[in-house]
Amino acid sequence: MRAAAAIVSLAVSGALIAAASACDQGGTESPDVHYGDCQVTGRYGEFHLTPKTRDALTVKTTLPAPGWWNGDSADSIRSGYEYCMAANIAYRSGLDRVKVKNTPFPDVVSGRTRDFDLALAQITITRQRSKVADFSPPYLSSTLGLMIRDGEKINQNNVRDVPIGVSEGTTGEQFVEKRLKPTKPVTPFRNDPDLIAALKDGKVDAVVHDTTILLAYPQKPDSRTRLVGQYRTEQGYGALYPKGSPNKEELDRIIRQLIDDGTLAKLSAVYLGAAFGRDPAKIPYLTVEDGS
Repeated sequence: MRAAAAIVSLAVSGALIAAASACDQGGTESPDVHYGDCQVTGRYGEFHLTPKTRDALTVKTTLPAPGWWNGDSADSIRSGYEYCMAANIAYRSGLDRVKVKNTPFPDVVSGRTRDFDLALAQITITRQRSKVADFSPPYLSSTLGLMIRDGEKINQNNVRDVPIGVSEGTTGEQFVEKRLKPTKPVTPFRNDPDLIAALKDGKVDAVVHDTTILLAYPQKPDSRTRLVGQYRTEQGYGALYPKGSPNKEELDRIIRQLIDDGTLAKLSAVYLGAAFGRDPAKIPYLTVEDGS
């Protein structure tokens, strides 16, 4: 899986104060470096990484991901929650740029490649994925949303009896197969645009995917989609590292610092709140009906 209800709904005012204070923390002279439109906080070069590319933080993600990575291609990204999170990691590591690699989600979590420093792609931390990759501490809580077309009467009681679309290789796919136990075929899609297009075109009647991803789509003109509710998962998103990465300990320290000083809470309010258009905490929670 790639909402953020628990963290988005934190006391943002306190987080903004904490983040602003972090900007004022001095120590070393900060160079005039820029990472798109991101505001960076903390001390430049406080941490030390061994990056794959000299003077750059190489980050894998899966595009498009509005709110998380604002732009349609790796070269056009200038803002977003995870992009600016990466920018702050690069800044505090003394790295002057973020090198973005757009990669299909199943490949990101496969553990088969090592040509990156970390992946940020709304990746839910799972026991299975931890066998082939390493993870940071969770930086955002996650749930699974149920989205349907406008006018349809699909809910938690009958969703298992309609064709469902999921994103290939995600925890949403596992949730549908193991928890919902649908009576109709489940169709996995390689990327989110194809998944949403299939819903609009009637190839599937419902979609189960990360709430934080689905929330952006009903806000678009002529979306013809509606988010019915969300399923609790008790899981969280983490940065993924190549298994045995020598940078894990240092990257973990940076991410904990970004959580503790309020930087990530500020990014959530600025980027995810704008992309969602509604408070994830107010989306109804669904239950899995007993199909026996």
